[in-house]
Amino acid sequence: MINIASKIKIKTGKSRIFILFDMMYSALVNGSGYMDYFEFEFYLLNKKERATYITSNINNDIIKKYNNPRYSYIFDNKAVFNDTFKRFLKRDYINLENSMYDDFVRFVKNKKKIVVKPLNECGGKGVEVISINKDSDLEKIFNSLIRNKQYLVEDYIIQCKQMNSLYDKSVNTLRVLTFYKNKKVYILKSVLKIGNGGAVDNFSSGGMYTFVDESGKVYVPAIDEEGNVFDVHPLSKKKIVGFEIPKYKEVVDFVKELGKVVPEVRYVGWDIAITDDGPVVVEGNNFSGIFQVKSSISGIKTGDLPNYRKYMDI
Repeated sequence: MINIASKIKIKTGKSRIFILFDMMYSALVNGSGYMDYFEFEFYLLNKKERATYITSNINNDIIKKYNNPRYSYIFDNKAVFNDTFKRFLKRDYINLENSMYDDFVRFVKNKKKIVVKPLNECGGKGVEVISINKDSDLEKIFNSLIRNKQYLVEDYIIQCKQMNSLYDKSVNTLRVLTFYKNKKVYILKSVLKIGNGGAVDNFSSGGMYTFVDESGKVYVPAIDEEGNVFDVHPLSKKKIVGFEIPKYKEVVDFVKELGKVVPEVRYVGWDIAITDDGPVVVEGNNFSGIFQVKSSISGIKTGDLPNYRKYMDI
């Protein structure tokens, strides 16, 4: 908290003591954590503007109200998720928790790359891309996966050329937040996540994110966890603002079908990759993080709460 306050002091010139007291005031009034205060730039907003933002407390309340905890295991365990949403994956996978070495060998036969994941981690933790060739020591790989509990092994997703142009070392995904109500699925927000130096696009693993409008076009620069702002990707040199998401209409239709599969979990953040054959689901998050546009890079000083209230009683 003190470290974040020091960063804000450098940005604003305000005293650290004032910032710390304002953080605590905002926590009491708005239910915001200190990372909410930093990420959503509450230090630039007045009381009325802050009241329009979804904070951690509000997000937690939404999840408690609309996501039945008896069904959370479907989203918390990646193997169970894959089994439940198999027709939306459009790729093969194997769960090593209940498979033998020979099963693994058969699975990786003729594959050049695989993605391995722990079953219950989040934020991209433990996710690796492994290349497979004729010289690969499959037994060593298998034993390492078992030892590290990276039980879920999947086909590597080949993203389409347009998405690959943003950054080609990770699959760049859309986090599409949906809400299920009266047998319909509503899209609350679409966020583009882009890798930056690593094998995953997760914000907590060095990636960045930006926002996509209803037409599928990026309308603000991307940001990373340190608050750095990117008009252009630092590695690929691809312009971010104005980038058009390929097959976005297909993505919209796709997530509206996803949101109907487990109606007991009504508020979900879907991670969607886009291939030449259309969208595929990477995973679903029944405890999705919050994504709201920074006012300093957009001029927008209204959060997502008014839009959420169109569909939710919060």
